[in-house]
Amino acid sequence: MTRIGLDMMGGDYAPLEAVKGIESFLSDNPTDAHLVLIGNEPEITPLLASYKIPVSSYSLVHAPEIIGMHEHPTKALKEKQQSSIAIGFQLLATGKIDAFISAGNTGAMMVGALFSIKAIEGVLRPTIGAYMPKENGELGLLLDVGLNADCKPENLNQFALLGSLYAQHILRIDNPRVALVNLGEEEGKGNLLTQAAFPILKENTKINFIGNIEGRDILLDKADVMVCEGFTGNVLLKFAESIYDMSLRRKINDEHFARFNFEIYGGVPVLGVAKPVIIGHGISHASAFKNMIAIARRMVDTHLTDEIEKSFAQS
Repeated sequence: MTRIGLDMMGGDYAPLEAVKGIESFLSDNPTDAHLVLIGNEPEITPLLASYKIPVSSYSLVHAPEIIGMHEHPTKALKEKQQSSIAIGFQLLATGKIDAFISAGNTGAMMVGALFSIKAIEGVLRPTIGAYMPKENGELGLLLDVGLNADCKPENLNQFALLGSLYAQHILRIDNPRVALVNLGEEEGKGNLLTQAAFPILKENTKINFIGNIEGRDILLDKADVMVCEGFTGNVLLKFAESIYDMSLRRKINDEHFARFNFEIYGGVPVLGVAKPVIIGHGISHASAFKNMIAIARRMVDTHLTDEIEKSFAQS
């Protein structure tokens, strides 16, 4: 059975919203996974009882320390070995859990993923992707969205393969279309990075590269995987998040704008590390925790990291 580790103390509304998310997940998936809950036992236990979480569905690992949202990631992980994030990565690294989820300190999660789990052999830089809701109701994957602000062409080429594999195995998209985010559609457009990346992507036989797309194409059905360096990707992600917030403020009831609510998708995967790691938003509520667990379970069940290892071993 899949063992999914969940940081119960990560996020502004933890552990209550995490427990509510677990309740919701188990109501739909009663026997699909065994949850390893990591956090302050005296605080978590009464909530689990209050929400009638079946004892057989989880194990509880006590973690008396918490890494705060604004703490320095590397320093906090080093000094707080009994924190929920540090213990989570210890369990993941030693094979006691198959995947790890947290809505806590993003920097600490990235440091833990890169140094506790490490990158898959051949991956120059792991990446994080984010979902972009298309106008036709489908999902696109944008990456990188902030982990790698400066990139080389070879990095974008690897992001394209990582994103393509994720789209194929997790989003269930056959032969996903991969595009380079650029200033224009024609080959030769863009800055030094995109000009150099284009021919490399074009020659990559492991992806279905369709060429350049512009910013106005991000939410259209032009591509399934959209590749850029993390600076551009993070700007696009934050802009997309603002659309949902604006629609709420202006009381706009629109099905498409509602799909910009990040909680529908849970968290973002760290692609290129040896085991599944999911990072949630700090303001995650129950639905986000539920969906993060579902994503982690699917990443394990589809053996995504094994598929990534195979692809990079053949490079």
